[in-house]
Amino acid sequence: MGKKTIHVSDFTGTVLQADDEVVRVVVLEHPDLVAGPVQLDATPAEIESIDDAALDVAVVEVHDRHGGDEPRRVVLTASEFDAMATDTPMAQLLRTAERVKPPRARKGAEKIDYGTVEHAGKPHRGRVTEEEARIVRDQLDEVNKRLADAGLRQVDPTDPEHASRYGFPTPA
Repeated sequence: MGKKTIHVSDFTGTVLQADDEVVRVVVLEHPDLVAGPVQLDATPAEIESIDDAALDVAVVEVHDRHGGDEPRRVVLTASEFDAMATDTPMAQLLRTAERVKPPRARKGAEKIDYGTVEHAGKPHRGRVTEEEARIVRDQLDEVNKRLADAGLRQVDPTDPEHASRYGFPTPA
């Protein structure tokens, strides 16, 4: 018995032929997205108008007492944001405003132990230990929920690379 895999467009459900070009669309933020970024497959024709539909937006973080310890992230049209500047044009404000420095990396940062439930399955370049692989196999749902909550890729036991990396049965 053999298996046949049929690829379809996530946008239209159209069956994709082996020689069709497939475009990967990663959805980073959306009101209905609850567990981190996802990937959708489409044809170039299905998304050809995506750049025309793009909006000029401003993405800002608001650091105030309403957010507690965490800033609120707000997306608004660039023109709405620009209209908030009534004394000096926004373009000038942005050119002369104080730059935000990225947080400094801690010197002597602790080495991450991927052989723990807290870190197992996180993407890394190092070798996967048997302990990490066992945790990922035995607690896959918990590991994937934690990865999704952190906005990281999830472990897919049907992906040949993940199957090999974490010791899942290799898909046929």
